[in-house]
Amino acid sequence: MKYKLIYRLLFVILIFTACNKKLDTTPQNSIDASTALLTSSDVQAALIGAYSDLGAADFYGGRAFVGPDLLGNTDEIDWSGTYQGFTQIYNKSIPVDNGFVTDTWLTGYKTINDANNVLAALAVVDPTATQEVEGGAEFIRGSSYFDLVRLYAKAWNDGTPATNPGVPLVLTPTTLTTVTTDAKLVSRNTVAEVYAQVIKDLTDAKAKLPTSNGFYATTYVASAMLARVYLQMGDYTNAVVEANGVINSGEYELTKTYADAFPYVDPPAHIANTSEDVFALQVNNSSGFNGFQEFYSADGRGDITINQAHFDLYEADDDRLNLFYSSGGSDFTGKFDNLYGNVHIIRLAEMYLIRAEGNFRLNTAVGATPLEDINTIRERVLLPDLTTAELSLDAILKERKLELAFEGFTLHDAKRLQMPVANLTWNSPKLIYPIPKREIIVNANLTQNEGY
Repeated sequence: MKYKLIYRLLFVILIFTACNKKLDTTPQNSIDASTALLTSSDVQAALIGAYSDLGAADFYGGRAFVGPDLLGNTDEIDWSGTYQGFTQIYNKSIPVDNGFVTDTWLTGYKTINDANNVLAALAVVDPTATQEVEGGAEFIRGSSYFDLVRLYAKAWNDGTPATNPGVPLVLTPTTLTTVTTDAKLVSRNTVAEVYAQVIKDLTDAKAKLPTSNGFYATTYVASAMLARVYLQMGDYTNAVVEANGVINSGEYELTKTYADAFPYVDPPAHIANTSEDVFALQVNNSSGFNGFQEFYSADGRGDITINQAHFDLYEADDDRLNLFYSSGGSDFTGKFDNLYGNVHIIRLAEMYLIRAEGNFRLNTAVGATPLEDINTIRERVLLPDLTTAELSLDAILKERKLELAFEGFTLHDAKRLQMPVANLTWNSPKLIYPIPKREIIVNANLTQNEGY
């Protein structure tokens, strides 16, 4: 993202303006937040840095979603890549030293520490910007913890969240003082505790963030993430409320065609967010990273191809089929062909699908009937409307699967819906990432997941 360079330049300026003599110069990797975040501008630049780390390759830059797609796959995609770490994930045989598993953990906690540094320095922020800065950091931290707990712990509906080990909650900065002390040797909080913190952070962010904020998080982005969290928990009442708020905000609308939601230009170039993007990480030809393009596109590594079992799920006239293409004898999705395409984290279509599913399960019609919402999704892809008699939970879930295919939902939906994955049950320990070996070695307070 373009702000990476800005943040790094500011960081360099801070280093050199803080030191007048050569002998006083502190190595860059030893700069503490207490000496770097001294002004409102410093803290606001640090928030931009937190967004940058959120969008790093091994986290929201895409790999934290591609991995679960591979792990949750049955027979709809093939992996032919040379990256051993993803081969292990695809085969559901993950060692504790898997590189991608380790890097996602490290990047997630680096992002969380970025947010914690911002939150700890709010006292120096200009009062007119305090709420927006605080809300942005809370959104980043809450979202990060949500995806970490989904990957490295049992699902919410698997056993007892109040006793199942989740991931460690670290809510204060890891500084140069604490990094070498026992304060760093944290234990795993329970799944319930992590989800409670996620909801608190995102709810606070929703209250503090503005309605418009460029491509950064807004109150509606926080609502959309909350809708996703509540759906994962099976809290359909709150999921519907949050999704409905996003749909009715007036800030977003579905693109005219399905292909328009994944814009492509030749030669590849950065394209601004679409009208459907609730939240997307920015990518251009000098910064940012799109892990979906890296693995799913024939113009990238082309390591993930689409099998006939997936195509068999579509109705004949479904316009979504037109976004697939063949290259070198294999079939690919065209969603991610733009090398500099933004990483679409939350699309408006997901909110319609959450509202439809929640309302159907609750026998309510908040904002619209489930039939109206599903037909909104179907009409865009040129399919005939379903009738009341044809509408069912299975029909809603099928639309969700096809609409959001290859966007990182495969594993998490299988778990919440208790669907088998290949020859594994939905709650198999093999469908949970291990706590990285390096973390277990340096922290005796961390326990390993079952089966590792």
